[in-house]
Amino acid sequence: PIIDSTVHQKKKESSEASQPASTRHRRRLSPSMAAPAPEECLDVLTAAGDKTGVSKPRSEVHRDGDYHRAVHVWIYCESTGELLLQHRADCKDSWPGQWDISSAGHISAGDSSLSSARRELQEELGIKLPVDAFELIFVFLQECVINNGTYTNNEYNDVYLVTTLTPIPLEAFTLQESEVSAVRYMHRDEYKSCLAAESGEYVPYDVNGQYGQLFSIIEERYKDNTESRSLTLQKQISRYAPIHLEPELTTLSEGDKEALGYILKASMVIDEIFYEQVWNSNTMLRDWLRAHADSSSLDSLKWAYYSINKSPWSCLDENKAFLSTADSAVKLLTDATKPISGWKGLEYRAAFPLDKPRGANFYPADMNKMEFDLWKSGLTDKEQKDATGFFTVIKRPDALLTTSVVESDGPNQTNTSDDLFIVPYSKEYKASLEKATELLIKASDCSDCPSLKNLLRTKANAFLSNDYYESDIAWMELDSNIDVTIGPYETYEDGLFSYKGNL
Repeated sequence: PIIDSTVHQKKKESSEASQPASTRHRRRLSPSMAAPAPEECLDVLTAAGDKTGVSKPRSEVHRDGDYHRAVHVWIYCESTGELLLQHRADCKDSWPGQWDISSAGHISAGDSSLSSARRELQEELGIKLPVDAFELIFVFLQECVINNGTYTNNEYNDVYLVTTLTPIPLEAFTLQESEVSAVRYMHRDEYKSCLAAESGEYVPYDVNGQYGQLFSIIEERYKDNTESRSLTLQKQISRYAPIHLEPELTTLSEGDKEALGYILKASMVIDEIFYEQVWNSNTMLRDWLRAHADSSSLDSLKWAYYSINKSPWSCLDENKAFLSTADSAVKLLTDATKPISGWKGLEYRAAFPLDKPRGANFYPADMNKMEFDLWKSGLTDKEQKDATGFFTVIKRPDALLTTSVVESDGPNQTNTSDDLFIVPYSKEYKASLEKATELLIKASDCSDCPSLKNLLRTKANAFLSNDYYESDIAWMELDSNIDVTIGPYETYEDGLFSYKGNL
């Protein structure tokens, strides 16, 4: 089945014809519609893929053969094994009238990869998806010359995979007529064969080269290997020995015993923040694995090994993923597309990267060191100190818009530019830290030890103020049978810079 954008065009023409002539003329002659849109500018890269600091109009980039970046977004249906293809509009200046990726587009100057992927999918197909639907599976460098030598494409493509449980009804798509003339589903094996045969109906990709990763990743992910996966997980789990620790409480006063109970409750709250700091969808994956642990012996092993690592990456195996997006949580979106009668909505797998994010969840997933350093160089001294501080996270504006963090630009938030934001822990984890604060204050009230009472009070204050100096001094002066270490200390999860403290 194929949905054609001419259907949408006819509906549009029919709708216009039913309106008064004066209205139709006003729409045609509207200056905003008649004026040509400004040409998109792209960041020019080096041959190695690094930004040069120069941006140029899209046409000049392809005329001059400049290296630049783009995104490829594939929609894959796991129940049918099909990929969604789009038919490129005949007016396109590259590969017109050929079947291609579900959605693709350039990364405009200053834009991020992930926001570009989301934007292209919404503009071209009318699908609005959250960040956790997009899995970056590899980066593909395409170097070619077409159109009789007038169009040079030296393009770094970030290839994303969106995994749905069932096919999206074709009538749910809203096609951008200037980009897409039709869409269809095609089994991955059939599509791979067409590419291998170099069929002229399809935009060419070398399935025996870099782009073959698309098919190998999917094939490996969905092959029937339950027995081998179970054996692998059993071996990984067997490397750990279960140990039971019995606490010695006889030296504690009754007040300190009661305080210890509140401290333990506070630590459980802090644990939740740790899960969030490791990876943005970590708690959702944890809850999904726990809920399905009794579904099969393999699911039980997945949950057991996740419980050890606190993430889908194996600590003893150089953080190699022992799960894939195919094991991940299923989410339902009822408003991702236009409404379709009888269809409950789009169900997708919450994606996670094959490689553990080096910046954990302290930085945007698609930010690298160079981007951070360029951004930081334009900050004031105070802002630079905050950006590299132990107790802040770095976000993009599009991420902030979906949270309560953008309540104001007051002292608890640094709005530095249109590129990145600095948010203190006290704001980012406000709800959890307020709970922990309340519990530590109760613990302080119960304790009989003056130095422990002081530590718990100052630590509670630090959670809300983001200033940990006084509580660090209180910890060094602690003289108690309970030695409390709670808060942001180690920086090992920040693999980019080792700036950010893990709670």
